[in-house]
Amino acid sequence: MKAREVVLVDGIRTAYGRAGEKGFFWHTRADDMVVKVIRELLRRNPQVTPDMVEENVWGATTQEGDQGLTLGRTSAILAGLSEKCAGASIDRMCASGMTAVTTAASEIALGAFDIAIAGGVEHMGHHPMGATADPNPRFLVDRLVSEDAIVMGKTAENLHDMFPEISKEMTDEYAMLSQHKTARAYKEGKITKMIVPMTVYTPEGWVVADRDQQPRPDTTLEGLRDLHTPFRPMGKVTPGNASGLNDGACGVLLMSADKAKELNLQPKMRLVAFTYAGVKAEVMGLGPIPATHKVFKISGLTMDDIDFIELNEAFAVQCIAFMQEFKLKWPDEPRLNPWGGAIALGHPLASSGPRLMIHLMHEFAANPKAKYGLATMCVGLGQGGSVIWENLQGDGKKTPKKKAATKKKKK
Repeated sequence: MKAREVVLVDGIRTAYGRAGEKGFFWHTRADDMVVKVIRELLRRNPQVTPDMVEENVWGATTQEGDQGLTLGRTSAILAGLSEKCAGASIDRMCASGMTAVTTAASEIALGAFDIAIAGGVEHMGHHPMGATADPNPRFLVDRLVSEDAIVMGKTAENLHDMFPEISKEMTDEYAMLSQHKTARAYKEGKITKMIVPMTVYTPEGWVVADRDQQPRPDTTLEGLRDLHTPFRPMGKVTPGNASGLNDGACGVLLMSADKAKELNLQPKMRLVAFTYAGVKAEVMGLGPIPATHKVFKISGLTMDDIDFIELNEAFAVQCIAFMQEFKLKWPDEPRLNPWGGAIALGHPLASSGPRLMIHLMHEFAANPKAKYGLATMCVGLGQGGSVIWENLQGDGKKTPKKKAATKKKKK
């Protein structure tokens, strides 16, 4: 049986709030954020009626409370999808949402379903990462992993040890650029079009959550310089050069290419290839490197073929290590996170993978000559995930300038 082509028709997310009592989602349930995203995807694509959605897959790193009870099935019922719609929950820590998308895509490719919704949600205010986990004592007693593997910030400090040439000043510069790129993208209206406004109750009353709470547009190197290093005395990882703790949901509408044609829908992207790879848990930030090498091998593409790279910014140091590995331009590779990343926007764990994909979707729309995009991220406990998408919103031809640059590079 030949695998079917899988296309992404649309994607949307909530705004990303700060985790905790000061965040605008503090009194909002995680599953209600998921329902909002599902309903918005259907509202924006009226050709797809609720009874047509056959599968609903959602990632969540912490599957308990308002993120438990098989979120994919409960949110399908709450959102008004057909009782015939199947549902599932996925946990691959930070890549839970990414894995939900690639799982649903795989099901479509093999003919199990024609139409699916997939995404990720994380309410880190309600469910701090690993708060109720009970790791097997053998992990540490038998030294299967370093104690650092349980604390993500320590894994970032370990990367600094591996790459001493990556200074704190470099990570601060990367973080400042991320903030400024996001500020510019907000000013140009590029971020708000990805967000579905959601009316939520807060201690100040009812408000409309339609902008991310995390961005700090006035970030300067001077302001970042003296921030404390919570993971190591005299360390290099600070709250300024790392992603924040956030709440939010993001989802996409997937279907077979044939079904999109039948419904007269114009898909935004075609799935080219995806994969996941493992690394040592105590240096989990390296994950995108082997995953990306692996996905290039699967697809037959190289970094020269990629027009946009959406790399999740868990920590600036892992982004710089990725840039060095693939010889990207420092400090500001134009293809990399052109509208900023998780350091500015926030990182609600499972929600981040699908967010990378909808960034590609909008970047492709703004650049019709772009052909391929890469979404990649590191994963707690030592993994990486990479997905390549093809632009279906333009002619897919490289600009003459890029052709010349690629040719020169190959010489």
